Amino acid sequence: MYRIGYPFWRALGGLGIPLTLRVNVLHDKEAGVVVATSDDLSGLVCEADTMDKLVNEVTASIDELIELQMRHPVHRPVMDLRLITE
Repeated sequence: MYRIGYPFWRALGGLGIPLTLRVNVLHDKEAGVVVATSDDLSGLVCEADTMDKLVNEVTASIDELIELQMRHPVHRPVMDLRLITE
């Protein structure tokens, strides 16, 4: 597996190499939501009121953002999604 954000990740993902992605999760108690961002994948910012909903949001967003950045459809390249809570 190769981490998104490292050099050549787009080329390797295009070849079918499984990609990994680190997602940071914060709980905003005042707003009552959990928020996910990633330093690896530009543009990834999601929020939801439960972790289950957040995981679904992040998964859908990852697919769209990777396709935009690679400029062609990819078939589920992220095999290892790790949510890091702070």
